[in-house]
Amino acid sequence: MSFSKRTRTPGRRTRTRVFAGVAVGLVVLAAATVAALGGLPSAHLSLPAALDHIAAGAGRSLGADGSVPDGVTVFDDRYAAVTKLRRDLLDAVRAAATDAAHDGVTFYVNSGWRSPSYQNQLLREAVAEYGSAAEAARWVATAQTSPHVQGKAIDIGEWDAATWLSDHGAAYGLCQIYANEPWHFELRPGALDDGCPDMYADPTYDPRMKQ
Repeated sequence: MSFSKRTRTPGRRTRTRVFAGVAVGLVVLAAATVAALGGLPSAHLSLPAALDHIAAGAGRSLGADGSVPDGVTVFDDRYAAVTKLRRDLLDAVRAAATDAAHDGVTFYVNSGWRSPSYQNQLLREAVAEYGSAAEAARWVATAQTSPHVQGKAIDIGEWDAATWLSDHGAAYGLCQIYANEPWHFELRPGALDDGCPDMYADPTYDPRMKQ
């Protein structure tokens, strides 16, 4: 799920110049640091990409808040959204992804583990997008109740992967939890014997969200 970003009002010209100078300085610093860690991957590296490259070179996880760019798979150990998932969930997802690959299907991570601050950011954006906290709650939980923050949920992309996992996930203990979120999966070990439990219409029907 994507949310529209709020429009920012430009500052005065003098403030813009100061900010521009700071940004240039940060880019130069980032480029120098990356070069010291093994060189830039390209001649034109954006500041976020440069900072990510620094983190990777220093052996730190990327997307420390749980955010992920497009193209991250469930096997990518560089991203906190993947590595901070509960190990039993991650092992089950990777087992399913390995088998799905034989059918030409790749499991991408639209979202995995999230930090509390990132979860709250997504909730604020959902409220702005949907116009009320009640409607936003159908899509985004609070940081206190979200299974993403607990490392117990993963949102799988693209649609062919989510469909594959919806069809075959019970064999790995992986279940779709919400009818309105076909990409959201959690581990339910009982599904191995009894199949996945009935889905909630949306998160507002989930007793865990009422804590």
